[in-house]
Amino acid sequence: MQKITLSILLAFLLSSCNGWIINPLPGPTPFLPSTPTPSIFTPTPVVIGVTSASATPGIATPTATIIIPTSTETALPVPTLTSSPTGPAISIKVLGCNTSIDITHSMGEVTNAFVTMKNTGGMELTNLKVTLFALDEGREHPDKTVELTSLPVGYQVTVKLTADSTYKQESAIQVEVLSDQGIFPREGSASCTDIGVFAPNPDSLNTPIPNVP
Repeated sequence: MQKITLSILLAFLLSSCNGWIINPLPGPTPFLPSTPTPSIFTPTPVVIGVTSASATPGIATPTATIIIPTSTETALPVPTLTSSPTGPAISIKVLGCNTSIDITHSMGEVTNAFVTMKNTGGMELTNLKVTLFALDEGREHPDKTVELTSLPVGYQVTVKLTADSTYKQESAIQVEVLSDQGIFPREGSASCTDIGVFAPNPDSLNTPIPNVP
């Protein structure tokens, strides 16, 4: 009897369509995440000479900017030539005078003139003779002429010249400069102004120095 019952149950199970008495519900496979559809990007080729590219609808397209360097040439300044005298030239300035009594040379009143000379030419002046002349001059004073070996270009020198003059009388004076390069025009003064305390330092006389404004 027991064998008959097992045979009937086995036949019943085999008669079902898929072998299940109760069919399971369909569902997603567990532990497998959903896979999104990948996006498709199509790059737009860069064309030389084109500053921007047109975008295709629905596709992200980069915009390319091409910078073409340009060279700018700056014109160099043209040097300006400044003409300057190439021959001999000199500037003579009478700074002032004072008077004194010259006992050493058995003279009475003498006039001392302080003169500055500047070499403003384009060549060195050599063997200069600077001479003072006074309108009321009496005897020739030994210091009426000062000799200088050289006065370079762009240099100046101050000298002291002495001439015999009339006692307590204003004297018109003139200064003459002679050098190997020639004789220069005289510079004079109708009445030489008293130089007072502004007389140059005796140690600085007859020494060429660079021109001072």
